[in-house]
Amino acid sequence: MHDFGLWTSGFGLYPFQVSHKSARIATIIESFRGQELDAHYAGYFDCFNRQLFYEAHEVLEDLWLQDKHGPNGAFYKGLIQLAGAFVHLQKNHPRPAAALFKLALANLEKYPRQHERLDVAAACGLIRNWLGSLEAAPFEKNPLTNENQPKLALEPLHG
Repeated sequence: MHDFGLWTSGFGLYPFQVSHKSARIATIIESFRGQELDAHYAGYFDCFNRQLFYEAHEVLEDLWLQDKHGPNGAFYKGLIQLAGAFVHLQKNHPRPAAALFKLALANLEKYPRQHERLDVAAACGLIRNWLGSLEAAPFEKNPLTNENQPKLALEPLHG
């Protein structure tokens, strides 16, 4: 079922059919408009830290598509892969999660310790820890629990 919605772009409003999922993601993005960070980027961290990993992936995807061959393409792709790894853990699919953790690490390691206000070194450490937990129990035990939820923090603006 589709709802009639409005899509916002830099060129104005365009009517089109949107799915409930698309409308939900658009609402998340819209809630971060007008802030200091890109709404997609800020929305990613908000969703990720609330364990809405699928939504985090979806929110950031538009930003990645705009820059996938640009200077932040691999950075955004790595963050999307990181969220995707946790989607797999939520579904109790440890092997696909491990594969995405490895891809995310490879993409994020290309960037300096601090990039786009993210402590990339800490994010890579988080990935290594989760990957290590999966590999230590040869993919038999899911390390993701209600008490063990990942968080990513952005550094405050300096200046």
